[in-house]
Amino acid sequence: MKKQQIIYTALLATSLQLFSSCQESFLEVDSKATQVETNYYKNPEEVFNGLVAAYDPMSWEGTGQYGNFACLNAISDDCYGGGGSSSDVPFLNTMDAFTLDPANGPQLDFWEKNFAGISRVNTILNKVEGNIPSLSEAVKKRYVAEAKFLRAYYYFELVRLFGKVPLFTAPLETSEIYKVTQATPEAVYAQIEKDLTEAIAESNLPDKVPVVTDGGRVTAGMARALLGKVYLFEKKWTNAAELLAQVNGTPGATNKYGYQLLKNFNDIFKPDNRFSSEAIMEIPHTSIAASGWGNTSKVEGLVASKMFGPRSYNGPEYYSGWGGCPITPGLYDALHFDPRFKATIADVDSLVKAKKATYIPGYQNTGHFIQKYAPLKEFESKGAGPSALNYPQNVIEMRLADTYLMEAEALVQGGSDLVRAATLLNAVRARVGLKPAAATLPNIYNERRLELATEGHRWYDLVRTGRAGTMLASEGFVAGKNEVLPIPLPELNNTKLVQNPKY
Repeated sequence: MKKQQIIYTALLATSLQLFSSCQESFLEVDSKATQVETNYYKNPEEVFNGLVAAYDPMSWEGTGQYGNFACLNAISDDCYGGGGSSSDVPFLNTMDAFTLDPANGPQLDFWEKNFAGISRVNTILNKVEGNIPSLSEAVKKRYVAEAKFLRAYYYFELVRLFGKVPLFTAPLETSEIYKVTQATPEAVYAQIEKDLTEAIAESNLPDKVPVVTDGGRVTAGMARALLGKVYLFEKKWTNAAELLAQVNGTPGATNKYGYQLLKNFNDIFKPDNRFSSEAIMEIPHTSIAASGWGNTSKVEGLVASKMFGPRSYNGPEYYSGWGGCPITPGLYDALHFDPRFKATIADVDSLVKAKKATYIPGYQNTGHFIQKYAPLKEFESKGAGPSALNYPQNVIEMRLADTYLMEAEALVQGGSDLVRAATLLNAVRARVGLKPAAATLPNIYNERRLELATEGHRWYDLVRTGRAGTMLASEGFVAGKNEVLPIPLPELNNTKLVQNPKY
């Protein structure tokens, strides 16, 4: 799977358009798309193309709002919504203030991207079971394992965001579309476990893939890491610790999958340091596709980088952005004297005070912005297409420091090997020169915030550990409601879907 050249190019805009995003919702079927799809998957190349299409929604940032990744920061206590004004980026500010309702907010983008992925997975799994001339059994098994991983990933996103969601593991017939009901979170998690367990057991997934040609493709380590994370969210502490230990190996050493903490924390998010030894799951973005404004939900660059830059900025290091997700004083204070500060927070106000830069303060401006995914001038796209849509930085979905801390948490929660828990926690701290700390839940939770700040984990962590009601109360969080997003209004119309409580 040739990285950006294959996963994110015209391939998906031509031959695969026949079964992709012709519909506005997964509940809508385009008759022309259905007709054409039935004539596809005749040979190994077409099956591979279908697999590529199943990967593609992972990188979507939102229909006309470019906000999926940004929203996960805005909804936490790490960032505000920001933008030029309170109405400039409403998808970020409704998340930040917990003022979402079924008709207003970015929830439709989350819903559409993940169900688009599930639909494509179900299609490829259905088709690959048929007789595909020249498709070897080994290749077929690998494709099936990859597809099951992807379905588990998409459903894990959905169940965490929405709770009760439709659960289907085969292509829907037209007559069934408006009869779809929601499954319980327990049933969804059971399917996620099943898919990941089968993907691992069948394993035709390699331990490693060549980065140059297959960077971003599913590996055995990636599948185990995701299943360990799923178990953590389900509070199955023993299972979580076991799976994550397989991924982590001996803390500080390179394990069988090639994972190892980078020596320099500052190197983790450099756009020219893709698929490093620390990255377990990384979602590619590229400037090669030269994306334009005509289809902003499916551009191939990381639009969030433009969102995170200071507005009308003139100075060193960064190019101008849209002022989204300014850093909260709470995160600034927590990180101010931490060795990870400069790699996490862009202290633009310090540049202004030193008379090295100017910018126009936007809504909720604090003078501090996201550094990990900042729009660095050094990597601004110089090719065709607007640079805002073609920033070539990958999103790191899971990395080794994250799995170290998840395993440490599972061990402490399960009352298991506290010595190993401390070793894992302190391997993360030692990497940045911090002294050892006791393996307690407060210490692990605090380390997760500081280590993983602005990477999209914080809100999920607060919700799953029951701390959101306290930590986010001042921002408008309502316990018993805001643990999940509202079901998008267009998905409720003329269907049997039921809205989440209190929305």
